[in-house]
Amino acid sequence: MTLSLPRSVNLGAIVGAVAWTTASFGAALAPAPATAAPNAPFYTAELAQPAKDRVIVAGGVAWQCNGTTCIAVKGTSRPMRMCRELQRDVGEIAGFTAKGEALADDKLAKCNG
Repeated sequence: MTLSLPRSVNLGAIVGAVAWTTASFGAALAPAPATAAPNAPFYTAELAQPAKDRVIVAGGVAWQCNGTTCIAVKGTSRPMRMCRELQRDVGEIAGFTAKGEALADDKLAKCNG
């Protein structure tokens, strides 16, 4: 005795399997919502004097400078070190923020020291 289902049931099972697979792949391959733009500035530095160059490489990242403001994406060093590396290239730094948090005055003094 052979057990088989009617042709319409087999076809319905195949269509359902294809639809399920398509939906699964669509969900798996859909881009995840971004929490921050990949090239959004992580560091912002306010300089005492305008930068001489528009692009400065310091602390392993490229800083984009416009007048007395320089911005950069996240690097691998601590904010204090990033500040110090930039200060060596541009001179006195009047303000420095990392991820929206300003460097404390005593640390800013050390950065410029």
